[in-house]
Amino acid sequence: MADGSTPSLKSRVSAEEWQARVDLAALYRLVALHGWDDMIFTHISARVPGPEHHFLINPYGLYFEEITASSLVKVDLDGKIVQETQSFINPAGFTIHSAIHAARDDAHYVIHLHTVAGVGVAAQKEGLLPIGQNACLLQHQVAYHGYEGLALNHDERERLVADLGDKPLMLLRNHGTLAVGPTAAAAWVAMFFLERACAQQVAALSGGREHVLFAPDAAQAETKEQGRGLGFVAPLAWPGALRLLDRKSPGYDV
Repeated sequence: MADGSTPSLKSRVSAEEWQARVDLAALYRLVALHGWDDMIFTHISARVPGPEHHFLINPYGLYFEEITASSLVKVDLDGKIVQETQSFINPAGFTIHSAIHAARDDAHYVIHLHTVAGVGVAAQKEGLLPIGQNACLLQHQVAYHGYEGLALNHDERERLVADLGDKPLMLLRNHGTLAVGPTAAAAWVAMFFLERACAQQVAALSGGREHVLFAPDAAQAETKEQGRGLGFVAPLAWPGALRLLDRKSPGYDV
């Protein structure tokens, strides 16, 4: 099992793989910094650039705040570890992430979380409601997948991929949240907006459904269209996220 003291792999992998490792380690640290981690559980993965269809995922046993670029484990789509390491991976993480990486060419980064607010909304029959601006921006981008227990059954992969379709976000019923992106920045900003929307919904509904004001239909439609033009936000926000890590959780990029 990894112990947080993994020797640097920077000189032993391609520049492209190293950048993917750094970006993925940054995602793990950002999730921990925001309090969205679940001890050693849940997963974030990244596709390794190249034709081999390999991806990177966390070593089972490390907290997210301990993840570094070198500690990440490289596996193939069958879950076989394809690097020299003493670490192993969580098979539930492999099930969900391998399915999406295999099915979606744009799924370079996949974030899956079990936050209190995310599970809370995923367990609500109506799903994400148009209560706040974040939800109005995202509603049309969120898919839903029914709960089937711990994600250990490989047969679930086809159903999960079918439910996700071409959307970047998913609420896994009774389970958590999921975001897909072509870059670490895109996946991070999408997940940030979704988690914020879920937290706002839980807060609003704490006073009772009858007192909650939904956004007007016209405003929902307008916000949906405005959301289509937000692609520029991720590259703007990502450098700031990395500066935040440099101040509060340095050492991810080793």
